[in-house]
Amino acid sequence: MALTVATTGQAVAAPAAASCPSVGHNWSGPGPFTVTEQQSGAGHTIYRPANLGGCGKHPVILWGNGTFATPSIYATLLRHWASHGFIVAAANTTQSGSGSEMLAGLDYLTAQNAKAGSVFYGKVDTSKVGASGHSQGGGGTINAGADARVDTTVPIEPGPQGVIGQLKGPMFILGGQHDTVVVPLLLVIPRYNAAGHIPAIYGELAGATHLTPTGDGGGFRGPITAWFRYFLMNDQAAYGEFFGPQCGNCGSPIWSDFRRNAKAQAL
Repeated sequence: MALTVATTGQAVAAPAAASCPSVGHNWSGPGPFTVTEQQSGAGHTIYRPANLGGCGKHPVILWGNGTFATPSIYATLLRHWASHGFIVAAANTTQSGSGSEMLAGLDYLTAQNAKAGSVFYGKVDTSKVGASGHSQGGGGTINAGADARVDTTVPIEPGPQGVIGQLKGPMFILGGQHDTVVVPLLLVIPRYNAAGHIPAIYGELAGATHLTPTGDGGGFRGPITAWFRYFLMNDQAAYGEFFGPQCGNCGSPIWSDFRRNAKAQAL
């Protein structure tokens, strides 16, 4: 994901091929698209707008489940992202830490995008790809983010898999204040601290446990949606949620801890 600098000096995401409908600042609310889901036949559940083309080409989010979990555990969150115009490829595996199954979802969508007669033909923006996942899937997200095709990552309460130094693009890494499985101070903040080579933000959701990201994503849902809408859709309404002097999340009571590294503060 290239970043360009406008004449105002503000760094902005490179323009997308076409704009998805605006949702104002209602990141946690449903997006404008009716959603459907299907099996890829290649090991993934695909959540997508029922009628593709409303964003021109739709950006991709790759998803990794927590240990022993399946996409159905997170279906409301994944459908939420699809309602905002993303094509979500969720790996049908309970062991997603390698990131390889997540990346296989991108391989599948890339092939379908080029296949005449496919519902995805010409509708997938393979140049705008994000990765996210929970627990072991958060570790898998870091592994997937080492692939140059992945523009940005959102590891949620991530396991130990993956090497932060291999990430290629901006990261929004998330912890839960009351998570006793992936303890933020021991297992999440050190990974944020290791990301000095990329723009990185750490958010610790107040009151969150290790199970908060399941279902509809709880308080994580809105901020993650805003992050992906900015970096993958060039939604300028989301810029101020994370960047600039009026950063909306900075100091917000939804976070028990919120940090931006030097590269993020410079955007």
